[in-house]
Amino acid sequence: MQKILFEQLPLIKITDDLYRLRCNNPGMMTGTGTNTYLVDGEAGFAIIAPVPNGPDHINNILLAVGGPGNITMILVTHMHPDHSPAALPLAKLSNAPVYGSSAVDDPFQDVTCQPDVIIEHNQILSLGDITIRCLHTPGHVDNHVCYMLEQGGIIITGDHIMQGSTVVIIPPHGKMKAYIESLQLLLDYPVKQLAPGHGEMITTPIDEIQGLVKHRLGREQKVIDKLSMASPISLAQLTPLVYDDVDVSLHQVAELSLHAHLLKLAEEDRAICTDEQWLWRVDKNK
Repeated sequence: MQKILFEQLPLIKITDDLYRLRCNNPGMMTGTGTNTYLVDGEAGFAIIAPVPNGPDHINNILLAVGGPGNITMILVTHMHPDHSPAALPLAKLSNAPVYGSSAVDDPFQDVTCQPDVIIEHNQILSLGDITIRCLHTPGHVDNHVCYMLEQGGIIITGDHIMQGSTVVIIPPHGKMKAYIESLQLLLDYPVKQLAPGHGEMITTPIDEIQGLVKHRLGREQKVIDKLSMASPISLAQLTPLVYDDVDVSLHQVAELSLHAHLLKLAEEDRAICTDEQWLWRVDKNK
């Protein structure tokens, strides 16, 4: 085990082996800031979600672990700009490999992050006394990965699950069908806690996961109900009807997830789109 330095660091001890270091990047999409997790094993540290490439956060990581030589691996949950840009600088400083899924052609991607090792679903990584299971969880984005600390049953969820907020699904590389299935996938594992990319620890993981699935399916039913009453209708016109329980200032973001819901229904042949006008309607023949 390495010595963790708490002085003057925004560092929280979660277990004897797991620490959270929060980045100072609060905002509408990041909440109180993006969480980096430090896993302390006999073979060194795994840095999970190294987040923005800013000198303060990188220096805090290095201070917390006692220097770059103590970093064994760098794990990326996904390649959005608030989750992965520090991976390359940390890799150069530490010579530690970066693990993650393949990049996708998406304007929201951090193009600086090119993993050295492309991980596979259920792949096991070892820090000696600690094993980390890699879980491919597409939905928020196709290349999203969660990491499960098997000894403690803690899943580090990145943006798959956020505490206190639902996740935005942005097509085409965000897919609602894949997201719901990936949530249900986590129920196959002996999870005891969730460590989200934003917010605090979630200590009732089963309730949280089941609640998220129920929420998404409930929103989907609302989409179907509104389409049935006002079809055909454009995406922009449908948004305030489906999200009438959400502040209008958030409707632009909500429209992205609504588009993902509609694409899921289209994939399941439960709705169709007229390409010329991007209007949606329930297919009465299905």
